[in-house]
Amino acid sequence: MLDAIGVASIDDLFTDVPEAARLDGLIDLPTKQGELQVERALSAMASRNIAASQAPFFVGAGAYKHHIPSTVDHLIQRSEFLTAYTPYQPEISQGTLQTLFEFQTQVALLTGMDVANASMYDGSTACAEAVMMAARVTRRNKAVMAGSVHPHYVEASQTLAKYSDVSISVTDAAPADLDAVIAEIDDTTACVVIQTPDIFGRLHDLREVSRIAHEKGALVIAVFTEAVSLGLVEAPGNMGADIAVGEGQSIGVGLNFGGPYVGLFACKNDRRFIRQMPGRLAGETIDADGRRGYVLTLSTREQHIRRDKATSNICTNAGLCSLAWTIHMTLLGEKGLTTLARLNHETACELADALGSIPGVEVVNDSFFNEFTLLLPKNADQVVNELAHVGVLGGVPASRLYPGRFENYLIVAATETNTPEDIAVFAKALAGVL
Repeated sequence: MLDAIGVASIDDLFTDVPEAARLDGLIDLPTKQGELQVERALSAMASRNIAASQAPFFVGAGAYKHHIPSTVDHLIQRSEFLTAYTPYQPEISQGTLQTLFEFQTQVALLTGMDVANASMYDGSTACAEAVMMAARVTRRNKAVMAGSVHPHYVEASQTLAKYSDVSISVTDAAPADLDAVIAEIDDTTACVVIQTPDIFGRLHDLREVSRIAHEKGALVIAVFTEAVSLGLVEAPGNMGADIAVGEGQSIGVGLNFGGPYVGLFACKNDRRFIRQMPGRLAGETIDADGRRGYVLTLSTREQHIRRDKATSNICTNAGLCSLAWTIHMTLLGEKGLTTLARLNHETACELADALGSIPGVEVVNDSFFNEFTLLLPKNADQVVNELAHVGVLGGVPASRLYPGRFENYLIVAATETNTPEDIAVFAKALAGVL
């Protein structure tokens, strides 16, 4: 096999992995054990974790702890939604296709857009695909990304752009974020990418940026990581965005150790946009007997069999997660989503009041939904570790996302799952640690 592919050894297959990241020798585990012993050993390791359900939890930065009704888990297991990998055969996939159609409708309404696809893998890949789509639509190859867009989204976009002849200019993640973005827009710009609420929790009005970008012929991509925020915050489409992308994990999908999640992707009703959208779309049709039915639509053969000609190499969707999202959103309804969003914001306000009153602690945001950033008098990474030792999961150090920067900044999130007792425990623990 090595001869057939032209390499000298198995080690040659791993040359792209940095040497420092490779193991030198065996892992420090027994070479063999019985199943019972393995179960006990792994259970002992797992017991060292602090589960999100067992401690006051204030971690966000792209993944949020929300209550998911048990109804969601029950309904996603119904036979109507079972399909062999992908719903190419509509006659046996009507349950899945109808749900995808409803999912698309909900995403379009939520984002203030006209058309949505059947989901992406997660928010970061949706963002990256939006940048590539904008480059195809405008036939330009420069993207401007605000420095306050989630760094994982920036990195995913840069990875895809690296092999797509698209250059990405990332501004500094400073308070004057939008001014820096506006300064970068010129006649060669394909798109500007702005997140709201951003990685620090700040809200941004996109109207002025949208106006200036459109004057230069550039598209505006609005990013969000907290889908619940759209229950209160103005929809991207209402602020002039052309494409809205983000993470839908907050609705129907658990934390799941970081995945699988569900990416949301929507755009304006423009023929150029729809034909260049990545992923798949479910459409409504009429069969030979005049009955309503659902099918995959506007999908090209290249999407599936000709990688170099494809609009996107994502030709599937996060099916199970999008189903859970749709069921949870249907259970909430418009009024329920607004109520949930209001609960999140009110809880975050209570948390900000409690933590901001601790001597030496400053809430740096002038606006937020359910997430904000604290400036601490000592290293935030150290603080988070010390909080974990007393049973509080107290947020994400900004330096973890921006290595070498923002060492004293701590990003904290509050949701409807946080009680007044949780907030009091966090405030007392933080004061003690400081």
